[in-house]
Amino acid sequence: MAFVALFVTATKLAGILVTVTVAANAFSFSRYRKKNLRRFQSPIDESSDILADFDVNEDGKFFFGLATAPAHVEDKLNDAWLQFAEENPCDKSEPQLGLQPADALMGSATGGGGSQQASLPQKGVNKTVKKKKPLKIAMEAMIRGFEKYIEEESEENPAPKEECHHNVAAWHNVPHPEERLRFWSDPDVELKLAKNTGISVFRMGIDWSRIMPKEPVNGLNEIVNYAALERYKWIINRVRSYGMKVMLTLFHHSLPPWAGEYGGWKLEKTVDYFIDFTRLVVDWVSDVVDYWVTFNEPHVFCMLTYCAGAWPGGHPDMLEVATSALPTGVFQQAMHWMAIAHSKAYDYIHEHSALPNPVVGVAHHVSFMRPYGLFDVAAVSLANSLTLFPFVDSVSDKLDFIGINYYGQEVVSGSGLKLVETDEYSESGRGVYPDGLYRMLLQFHERYKHLNVPFIISENGVSDETDLIRQPYLLEHLLAVYAAMIMGVPVIGYLFWTISDNWEWADGYGPKFGLVAVNRADGLSRIPRPSYHLFSKVVKSGRIRREDRRRAWIELRRAAKENKTRPFYRAINKQGLMYAGGLDEPIQRPYMVRDWRFGHYEMEGLQDPLSRLSRYLLRPFSIKKKRKPQSDDAELVLLPL
Repeated sequence: MAFVALFVTATKLAGILVTVTVAANAFSFSRYRKKNLRRFQSPIDESSDILADFDVNEDGKFFFGLATAPAHVEDKLNDAWLQFAEENPCDKSEPQLGLQPADALMGSATGGGGSQQASLPQKGVNKTVKKKKPLKIAMEAMIRGFEKYIEEESEENPAPKEECHHNVAAWHNVPHPEERLRFWSDPDVELKLAKNTGISVFRMGIDWSRIMPKEPVNGLNEIVNYAALERYKWIINRVRSYGMKVMLTLFHHSLPPWAGEYGGWKLEKTVDYFIDFTRLVVDWVSDVVDYWVTFNEPHVFCMLTYCAGAWPGGHPDMLEVATSALPTGVFQQAMHWMAIAHSKAYDYIHEHSALPNPVVGVAHHVSFMRPYGLFDVAAVSLANSLTLFPFVDSVSDKLDFIGINYYGQEVVSGSGLKLVETDEYSESGRGVYPDGLYRMLLQFHERYKHLNVPFIISENGVSDETDLIRQPYLLEHLLAVYAAMIMGVPVIGYLFWTISDNWEWADGYGPKFGLVAVNRADGLSRIPRPSYHLFSKVVKSGRIRREDRRRAWIELRRAAKENKTRPFYRAINKQGLMYAGGLDEPIQRPYMVRDWRFGHYEMEGLQDPLSRLSRYLLRPFSIKKKRKPQSDDAELVLLPL
């Protein structure tokens, strides 16, 4: 009898614990839903012929631009990313892990082209290569971008016949990956494409490792590459010669290899080295720079480098990984030194810029995160608490604008990222959700309106080789920006990522983010996509027309109804969780019928078994009205042939 009584008591306690746990999570979700998931009334008048009218006149208050970065486009750059990609993947000295599910916290940090781990294994091959041996030439020739080589043929040692796990996916299997887009040698190709869209601001960067190729342990005089500084100034002047202003990024996910060897942003001395680099750049080019971005997505770099070890320069040990999210962990440590570096760089730019009233800010990555099930709210809250506001809070008194990099949404399930079968995704696994940009802008404005500084959409784009998703993606996100402006958010600019397909961090050349396609087998020849012409039309007119929106959407809907497929560079496990890291070769994923246009997305309820059961039981009592289905076929008849 005593055992029965003990069993009954234990059962009651377990029932109480389960009830309290479910109730607590339900309460947390109700608060989260009230703040983040409640449907809103779009301020866009969809019956008007002109859905958005941006003030882009010469004296207007809004500008359009295009964005890129050195590690994506510059050739002749022996940076950490090139060394990371060229590392021997078959080295047996370090164990190679298979594909792992994407971590939810790290997923909150990744940008559209970021990934946590490497690609699927692939086998090495024997090949004969031509090695280029550089010859010493005059500094003037280096500034002009000329470099002379002699070619030597050599037979490489046969690669071992075993499975290899590359650091960077879709890199070893493309022609001449180290050339990127030759922006260093021939910037005019990209600049002409950018100028022809009608944009007024061009965002680029200066690579730290190119200016300071060695650690300045004995001062700067012996290690600074002044020819590279002069070359950068020449490129910036080329940008201005095309009538575009310059937004210059100082740190864009590329830590010099020598800094990675001693610990990088985990140590205070990196702040001093970065300020040395900042002084060189400001003293050399500040007279031709209009906007400054000190750091691009600092929390993304810290998480993927020092917490996950998936980007070059991190090398975290097990203890650092296990304690990375703690207040004294490596993530907070690196973020602290980056915040100090930003503040010092901000002061130096304002004190020594050759132009009056320089404009300095950061490009901060945000993604809209939502829980898949009732018990995933805590993971979403943790990710947001580490990534959404802390860095901007820490530098809020040293900002002239807040840059927002937005690509889409993440759905958290357990410790991973769920692929929702009814959602549309980019090639790199980012959920397409224009409403999220609108929601994020409202939240950031509410938090920082006391600063009285404007917002700039410093990056927004989608990887889509077929270009069917990119066209409505562009228009719907611009409508989200315009809607936020109607609601009082001071947005002064929008920069699309990016001009041409390029190297996308650990995803290599797989995901295609460009308005312009690149044929790497044909000397990097460029082929403008339809979205390039659509973007140009919007930029030059400053308007989004209802007819353009309808055309772009109907074309995508037609592809979905015809069950067409397109590339997808993420593997999925049996539970529907996306694996971390990209693929060398894409799988195929169908287009979705779901209406994700701005103001039209209907948020699904929680999908865990308990939530589904409760919805099923309460369905007879629901009085929610369903939306009328879209009459795409009727509209399709009206399209001119």
